[in-house]
Amino acid sequence: MLSTNDAAKVFDTILCTPGMSENVRIDVKISRKSILLLNSVIERGLTVTDTEKASLLSSFPEDTFSELTAFAEECLKKSNLSSLHEKLKGLSSK
Repeated sequence: MLSTNDAAKVFDTILCTPGMSENVRIDVKISRKSILLLNSVIERGLTVTDTEKASLLSSFPEDTFSELTAFAEECLKKSNLSSLHEKLKGLSSK
């Protein structure tokens, strides 16, 4: 198994390969349930506090996180789930 430092080096190498910054069009049809789950997974992943996972994520550029957050929000908007997601988020934070 790779150490955290080795895994970070592998991620950094993958991110530097040609074409990784190019935009890709993806046409996907998934259920609204899956969109809510995907959004929750993205939010949870971006607020990681575990030091091992955090060090892996530190190899990604900051703009990647904002791009991923924007993607998650766009999925919610396109599926008309933005307000439902906010209400569910409000319930879980109490």
